[in-house]
Amino acid sequence: REQEAVEVARLAGTTREQFLRDIYPRRKPVVLEGMDLGPCTTKWTVDYLSQAEGSKEVKIHVSVVPQMDFLNKNFVYRTLPFDVFVQRAAEVKHKEYFLSEDEKYYLRSVGEDARKDIADIRKQFPILAEDVQIPEYFEKEQFFSSVFRISSAGLQLWTHYDVMDNFLIQVRGKKRVVLYSPRDAPYLYLSGTKSEVLDVDNPDLEKYPLFVKATRYQCFLEAGDVLFIPALWFHNVISEEFGVALNVFWKHLPAESYDKTDTYGNKDPMAASRAIQILDRALKTLEELPEEYRDFYARRMVLRIQEKAYRNDYG
Repeated sequence: REQEAVEVARLAGTTREQFLRDIYPRRKPVVLEGMDLGPCTTKWTVDYLSQAEGSKEVKIHVSVVPQMDFLNKNFVYRTLPFDVFVQRAAEVKHKEYFLSEDEKYYLRSVGEDARKDIADIRKQFPILAEDVQIPEYFEKEQFFSSVFRISSAGLQLWTHYDVMDNFLIQVRGKKRVVLYSPRDAPYLYLSGTKSEVLDVDNPDLEKYPLFVKATRYQCFLEAGDVLFIPALWFHNVISEEFGVALNVFWKHLPAESYDKTDTYGNKDPMAASRAIQILDRALKTLEELPEEYRDFYARRMVLRIQEKAYRNDYG
């Protein structure tokens, strides 16, 4: 059955002060309308984008199906000159292609060395960066990355969470974003930071029966809209048209909480990683007991975790 969606709140003309005082502490997604994002929302046509950054090579995802699956890697990585890539991503049928004439394209900008450097539009796409006024609703030292994204019409990104707060700035095209609260993690069939449920509109409920228990939040973004996605909120994004967007991630926790090797903003905080390792060791130790005892002490451990670590004040 179709899940009923809770519409994400939309607010117009929100100042930085209002955001930090009234919205940010609630830790819920919200769409901010009418923000001054600079000339990008009118300037970034397909032709302008192609000319502005020319023929520098970009690494892209290419997929024959609209639903990209990061767990089963149903896409390939290819390299194209940026101007060629933009023109192809804007087409529905391709004369030139890698896999099929209706393949989908997706660019997620990365640093110069993707293993070491973060994505920063000012470094990777300096000409385009001049057209964007990023809403800096955080302190300069909290800034983590600015990720430039371009996707073909119809492309759907897998459901995942990030460990940092971010703004998804829609520059052109329409997107639909489906979100789930961190509280609903038990119903999302996680593998690392990603959900195994690819089709959130028609989930396979024989395979994923608990998925119906998750509350679905939803919003539609148009050019100029900015979606605040708090850390740990799951999100699934569909580009309903050829889309250009920019994500800005910033550090909500003290800087030392994050894994220094994390260039994508999706590695669990250091303390969480350590806790999971300790838990894995504890579970290994339980294997020394017969099944009846293992079951009993595992249930006691679950109760202890709930008692010591669960919040009871979720709104």
